[in-house]
Amino acid sequence: MASAEQALISLDREKSRKGRLLLAGVDEAGRGCWAGPVVAAAVVLPEQWCPVGLDDSKRLTPRRRENIYEEIRASALAWGACAVSCLEIDRTDILRATLLGMTRAVARLEPAPDLVLVDGNRAPDLPYQVETLVGGDGRSACIAAASVVAKVLRDRIMVAWDRHFPAYGFARHKGYGATAHREAIARHGPCPQHRLSFRPLATLGQQTLF
Repeated sequence: MASAEQALISLDREKSRKGRLLLAGVDEAGRGCWAGPVVAAAVVLPEQWCPVGLDDSKRLTPRRRENIYEEIRASALAWGACAVSCLEIDRTDILRATLLGMTRAVARLEPAPDLVLVDGNRAPDLPYQVETLVGGDGRSACIAAASVVAKVLRDRIMVAWDRHFPAYGFARHKGYGATAHREAIARHGPCPQHRLSFRPLATLGQQTLF
């Protein structure tokens, strides 16, 4: 096992009090996108185990993420995920939608965790002990695993939406604010998967869409 993987496992072992607490990691994908859902995932890994090459999902290639995702699905003690739609994001806000997704993802874990580690500095209100961990997707194995699950599932959703709305290039940029995405919105206007409450969409709407 590489030293990076050992470091991820080491923090989880410390947080779980050397395995006495069942530990779940929680992370999200798509919070900063202009289109599509935000996806949250929660993962409980076997003690002192993680897939070879596990890391923050943003530092992995798409193929490596897919391979690690399949390993997590096959070997995790439990995992859950939830996609919160752009309509819900617009109805509330991205923070509330993200926390809602995290709550639903954790609720799907069986067995239930004793301690939940959440990436970042904000956590949902859960009926378990909760700790936030800034940069947790690069420090904790279970959070890194959750980041991979959330990212892979969200990417698949955006590829599927690309087939319904091919003019926007969702399969390429996954709804982030790429130049090609901005140009497509300016040319075609928003589609039902766009987050109209986000400032870039509101600004573009004022300038070019209507």
